[in-house]
Amino acid sequence: VLDPMPAAPPDPIVGLDVRARQAAAEATNNGADIGFTLLDRRTGEMVSGGDGGAFPIASVAKLFIADDLLLQVAKRQSLDVMLRSSDDNAAEIFWSESGGNAIIGRVKARYGLSGTSAPYDGHWWTTMSTTADLVRYYDMLLDGAGGLPPEQAAVILSDLSASTPNGLDGYPQRFGIPDGLFAEPVAVKQGWMPGWNGNNWLHMSTGVIGHDRRFVIASASMQPVDDSTARNTLTQAIRTMFPGGRI
Repeated sequence: VLDPMPAAPPDPIVGLDVRARQAAAEATNNGADIGFTLLDRRTGEMVSGGDGGAFPIASVAKLFIADDLLLQVAKRQSLDVMLRSSDDNAAEIFWSESGGNAIIGRVKARYGLSGTSAPYDGHWWTTMSTTADLVRYYDMLLDGAGGLPPEQAAVILSDLSASTPNGLDGYPQRFGIPDGLFAEPVAVKQGWMPGWNGNNWLHMSTGVIGHDRRFVIASASMQPVDDSTARNTLTQAIRTMFPGGRI
């Protein structure tokens, strides 16, 4: 008697579109404006939901600063702190020394980020982008299509894998992907900004998921509540999309 063929492993994103709509609806009911994009780099399948428009990406802009800096083979130690603990001072120095808005222009051109634009006021934290562009950035960073050599891309990914529980300013940065996908290895860059477009807290959670770096996620939420509630909203959206803390 022949042994039955082993069952194929379940597709990790089957039903994700339904859960994503549920997550977006829950967030909307709580007064949040949320958006996300997920890419399965193995199959090329992409799932997105919520608001797909551009928004200020806050500390996630530090990815672009680091990318531009590494292409110039620049200083390393302060860059590590900027990415791991979201050091604003390091970002400000690198931003100024490398041309400010011109950094965004160079990164946008190398990665083809059509929904990304330089900050209107010259401050890196008001760089505008979309979750789709951020997913494209990570995907091209991983396969080298954006022009950054693999050894330099590895610096960024290593720092994002070592993301600290709190930023250098003491702000908690485990919301969203790290706490929502607690059973997966993650490399993340988080962002946050109070008082955006009125009294909204803006939170972003972006990064690469899995041992094989198969998945990329970018998520963002704006909500007119206190910071703790806003962080929990984004974490809950990830948990709704990925029950059990894994993809």
